[in-house]
Amino acid sequence: MYILKIKGTAKIPDYVQLRDDNFTLLAYFRVDRPEKALSKAGLGDKEAEIILLINSMPYGKIQKLEI
Repeated sequence: MYILKIKGTAKIPDYVQLRDDNFTLLAYFRVDRPEKALSKAGLGDKEAEIILLINSMPYGKIQKLEI
C-alpha cells in the first residue's frame, strides 16, 4: 500500500491518497479528517500510526505504507 500527501490551494484543502500495490485508489480524504475514511478502508485500528505518518511526511512524495 502507498500513501501520498497532496498540498491544497487557498480554496482546496490538503488531501491524502491511499493506493494499493497496483496504484488503485483505496481512500481519498482531507488531512484534518482522516478517521471516517480510514475506517471505511479497513485501517481504523492503525489510525494513530497513519496520522503520525501523514503529519510528518512531505507533500507530493509517495511513500510505501508498511502496516
